[in-house]
Amino acid sequence: MNDHRPEPRRRLLVILFGLAAGILVIDQVLKLLAVTYLEGQPPIPVIGSLAGFAFYRNPGAALGLGSGVTWIFPLIAIAVFIAILVLSRKIGSRVWAIGLGLLLGGLFGNLVDRLFRQPGFLRGAVVDYIDLSLFVCNFADIAISAAAVTLVIASLRGIELDGSHRQTAERTKEETHD
Repeated sequence: MNDHRPEPRRRLLVILFGLAAGILVIDQVLKLLAVTYLEGQPPIPVIGSLAGFAFYRNPGAALGLGSGVTWIFPLIAIAVFIAILVLSRKIGSRVWAIGLGLLLGGLFGNLVDRLFRQPGFLRGAVVDYIDLSLFVCNFADIAISAAAVTLVIASLRGIELDGSHRQTAERTKEETHD
């Protein structure tokens, strides 16, 4: 028998916010190392021209888009943070806790840059240092991408935020109407 009872909410909140905090710390340490050792240096290839390290201060969003309106990105991050806080009140799924924790940690990693890095408050450029040939990104960006994949997979598998399974809920509805 497959048991789909939601996990205790408190444990899931520890996962969500603990993962977010861990990602934020790792991201900021890696960015400090990038600023210290990569800024002003030539790119360092690791896997030929496919991947390596290259320092870049990104004033925009993904792929440098929106560099003229950098003030909007911190506001979006704050809005997403508020949305995650609201969603966390209903959380009952480990996969959703992990996905939202990845998203929150990544958002905060880049938000710190927007708030406190040059050229100034709400206009700071995000430190990118992982060169993947087509674009340069950072640990926070990877966490955000992993969050997207995690949450899409959860949705496709029918796992709801509260820990229920969509197929189970639909079957229960059908059974009660029989």
